[in-house]
Amino acid sequence: MANKLRIAVLSGGWSKERSVSIKSGKAVLGALDKGKYDIVSFDPKDDLNVLWQQRHALDLVFNVLHGKYGEDGRIQGLLEVFGIPFVGSGVLSSAMAMNKQITKEVYKNVGLRVPKDIVLKKGQPICINEIKGVLGTPIVIKPVSEGSSIGISIMENARDIRAGIEKAFQFDLEVLLEEYVSGREITCAVLGRNHLETLPLVEIVPKESHRFFDFDAKYTAGESQEICPAQIGSRMEKKASEMAKNAHQALQCRDWSRTDMIINKDMIYLLETNTIPGMTEMSLVPLAARGNGWSLGELLDRMIATCLAEP
Repeated sequence: MANKLRIAVLSGGWSKERSVSIKSGKAVLGALDKGKYDIVSFDPKDDLNVLWQQRHALDLVFNVLHGKYGEDGRIQGLLEVFGIPFVGSGVLSSAMAMNKQITKEVYKNVGLRVPKDIVLKKGQPICINEIKGVLGTPIVIKPVSEGSSIGISIMENARDIRAGIEKAFQFDLEVLLEEYVSGREITCAVLGRNHLETLPLVEIVPKESHRFFDFDAKYTAGESQEICPAQIGSRMEKKASEMAKNAHQALQCRDWSRTDMIINKDMIYLLETNTIPGMTEMSLVPLAARGNGWSLGELLDRMIATCLAEP
C-alpha cells in the first residue's frame, strides 16, 4: 500500500460555481482508481488549515475548484507556496484564461479569430449608440472574469443592453461586450503539456427556450443536446482541433483545457478557454473522453500520468 499515490481532490470553494464544483469533485472521487491511489478530499472554504497540516503527506492535488479563487491562479499560487504538485494549469495560465479579455488578446497575438469587443470598467460613461455602432446588434454581455455563463446576456435594444451591462457589473468590475456571432457552438478538449492531443469535438445545441448555452442549459438535464463527435466534416474538425491546441499552448495551459468556439459558415471564432472544465456526469470533457472510448477513470489516469511525467 505504501506505493500508492496519495491524491487530494479539491472541490467546493468560494465561487458562484461552488455547487457545480462539488458535483465535479464527487465525480472525480468516484472515478479515481482506489487500487492506484490513496484519495482524500478537501473543500478549501473550510479545510485550508487541514490541507496545510497534511501538505507533506500529499503527492498530488487534483483541483476541480471552478470559478474565482479556484480557477484564476489564486489556489494554484497557494499550492505552489505549500509545495504540493497539482494537476492542471499554473498561476499565470489560470489567471490569463479566467480573464476573458486577456484570453482574447492572447488569441489574437497568435492569429486566432475572435468576435469584436469593447471592455467597460465600472463607473465609466456608457454610450449605447456608440457601442451598437461598433458591435452591431444583438450584443453579448459578459462579466470579464466569471465562468459557467454566470452574468451573461444577449441583448438588442438600448434599454435591454443597459440592463444587461448592469447585470454583468453585479459580478465583476469589468464587462466584456462582444458582437454576436451566429453559428454552431462546438468545444474541444486538449490534453497534455509538451505533447498535445485532442478529444473528439462536441457540438452543443441548447433547447430553443435558451438563447445560448446558459447556466440552466449547461446543468439541467435535457435542456441541451450534446453531440459527440460533432458532425462538422473532417476539414473543420481538424481546423478546430488545431485552433484549440494553439489556444492551449498560447495560454500556457497544462494537462487539460477546453476551448469553446463558434462555427460561422467556414470561419471559426474562439470564445474562451476553460482551464478547469466541469467533470460532472453532464459535463463536456467526460463526454468527449467517452467518445474516445475512455471512462472518466481512464481520463484521470492519463492526466495524472502526464502531470507526473512532463515538467
